[in-house]
Amino acid sequence: MIPCYNEADRLPADAIVAFAGKNPSIRLMFVNDGSTDGTLPLLRSLATKLPPGAEVLDCPVNGGKAEAVRLGMLQALSKSDAPVVGFWDADMATPLDASLGLLETLDARPDIHMVFGARVKLLGREIERNPLRHYLGRTFATAVSIVLGMPIYDTQCGAKLFRADDRLRQVLRDRFGSRWIFDVEIIARFIQMDGGDSARLAASIYEYPLMVWRDIAGSKVRPTDFLKAFKELVAIYLRYRR
Repeated sequence: MIPCYNEADRLPADAIVAFAGKNPSIRLMFVNDGSTDGTLPLLRSLATKLPPGAEVLDCPVNGGKAEAVRLGMLQALSKSDAPVVGFWDADMATPLDASLGLLETLDARPDIHMVFGARVKLLGREIERNPLRHYLGRTFATAVSIVLGMPIYDTQCGAKLFRADDRLRQVLRDRFGSRWIFDVEIIARFIQMDGGDSARLAASIYEYPLMVWRDIAGSKVRPTDFLKAFKELVAIYLRYRR
């Protein structure tokens, strides 16, 4: 599912149509998070150009990305025949083609229950990040690893897939307390379900080094939001990990 808030000028509709045409078995869902521009009519028009199964979930009131993702994932989980569900950022900073690699990992590794895209700048890969955001992100990732008790490299990449099961439904049952780092809260809820055993959960997560990721102009995340993220990380620690 793809959460969308005021994405009328950024959503790469042609790229989405091309991907869906080549991969009709992957069903796309778009969640309109109370957009005030032309996003909703764009999504409805786009859905008519996609293979059967594509849908638009309209949330009339803007609830934030965390709530849009939660509602969209629950809607996807309501499709009983969907073995894998996930969310993807609307700006396609991670191209949709990368989802095929994440899916192949789940197919090859039955012991893995979640695959997260990771923005690792290695030779031979095209990872283009704003330097300031990159270094702030590395600092934040270190703090997250300490709080979660696992050496996770990148929690904030908007490309994540999960096996569709009752554990995921339980994790998504209640609204998130986090607005900016709900990805971290998802992991913390899984750890709490496992009685605080972060090593057990870590063994079920695979971080997939992306081949391509590019900062897209118009991001709604600002450097100052990292301060809010750290505040939310403290709240997650107090609620789930203390």
